[in-house]
Amino acid sequence: MTSDLSDLLSHDFILVDVAASGKKALFQHIAAVTGKALALDPVTISAALAEREKLGSTGFGGGVAIPHARIPGIPRIALLVARLAKPIDFAAVDDVPVDIVVAMLSPPNAGAEHLKALARVSRKFRNRAFVDKLRGAGSRDAFYALLTADEAREAS
Repeated sequence: MTSDLSDLLSHDFILVDVAASGKKALFQHIAAVTGKALALDPVTISAALAEREKLGSTGFGGGVAIPHARIPGIPRIALLVARLAKPIDFAAVDDVPVDIVVAMLSPPNAGAEHLKALARVSRKFRNRAFVDKLRGAGSRDAFYALLTADEAREAS
């Protein structure tokens, strides 16, 4: 299994230095970007992310959050990865404010596929060294290159 995220990620869905005052503003920003690119209603996307967040924080520690939602009309699983200009409170399990956000949008019927993608993303983002590299990436291109590099290839 590949460890890169290139099959779930497009360059258009890499955002660096996003200014967001809180979760609501962040979800609206994510929804505006993804909605426009995928021809979906941003209000639906933002509301779905907020609804999922009400079930429990998607901030899983180390300054990383993986908000996710099932979106009617989306053709396939899509990731948007953002580095925030300033960390925001996400009520994360470790109470550390979040500055790296991986939003995952899935079709409503992508049951096992949704869970497998979520597991891949969380495995990758639990790696503190990898997350530190993302924080230090100087540009959107460098950020994208880190996200799509296959570690198995790099190790050989």
